[in-house]
Amino acid sequence: MGAKILSIAAHVPEKIMTNKDFEKIVDTSDEWITTRTGIKERHIAGENEFTSTLATEAAKKALERANVDPKELDMIVVASATHDYWFPATACIVQANIGAENAACFDVEAACPGFVYVLEIGRGLLSLPNYNKILVIGAETLTKITDYTDRTTCVLFGDGAGAAVLEKSEEDHFLGSYLKGNGKLGDLLILPACGTRKRCSEEVVKNHEHYLKMQGREVFKHAVVGMQEAALKALENAGIKPSEVDWLVAHQANKRIIDATRERLGLPEEKVYINIDKYGNTSSASIPIALNEMYEKGLLKRGQILVLDAFGAGFIYGAIVIRW
Repeated sequence: MGAKILSIAAHVPEKIMTNKDFEKIVDTSDEWITTRTGIKERHIAGENEFTSTLATEAAKKALERANVDPKELDMIVVASATHDYWFPATACIVQANIGAENAACFDVEAACPGFVYVLEIGRGLLSLPNYNKILVIGAETLTKITDYTDRTTCVLFGDGAGAAVLEKSEEDHFLGSYLKGNGKLGDLLILPACGTRKRCSEEVVKNHEHYLKMQGREVFKHAVVGMQEAALKALENAGIKPSEVDWLVAHQANKRIIDATRERLGLPEEKVYINIDKYGNTSSASIPIALNEMYEKGLLKRGQILVLDAFGAGFIYGAIVIRW
């Protein structure tokens, strides 16, 4: 038995912060941000909006579109780098919110490739006899760990969530994948404090160590290489040629990284979906948010071959090839 995606959905906060808004708080400009990243605006979670809030709304929409009752779910897996708590798992909060009383639940911390990872996990679980329907979610409130005095990072991130309902299927729609990590590069993108290694303190807050830190140029360089490797290896494992791909849906971190990956695969621009201009980098939520937009625009057709490709903190990267 294989697996297929029954539905896709997404949810983002109402509040929008534009590049012009950033010109008022840090030394930057709309032209500088757009040229280097492709970002024009991003959605920002309110004080009472949390990762579980966004994940819950995306989950409800995905279940409605799949015509699946929450009680039918066997498992809920949430990918996030910004969980509500260390514990309980954000997936447990979502389970309670949607009334999925029969579902097991756990979280995955795989940074930006999180949605690719939970798709792979979901596909694997559905190969077992006691799992039939699984809800997978990528959700983030990155703006809550963003330092708005750091002009190099604060303009990059936004908040949002995307969810998919997976079901056991006689025809496997998951054609191939490739996941890899390189932990030696972990310090290039890190939240340095408020873990067990360096606990929160007045000094930590004073030094802004409770916010994410990124060495942008080095991250960019490794992201280009990693995403190209992941896409090519996943296609090879799937037995699919790049020319057979209908859509490349990459993690929306930087338009230049996406363009470099597209060129390496030899794909025309019209086979790549880009929406980073409206959302910024939403980490594990970026791919499902993009898929949801494609679905709502009627761009996704059953039978199409999609490559989902991502790279993020860890460093970890990966791609998965699916038949929609």
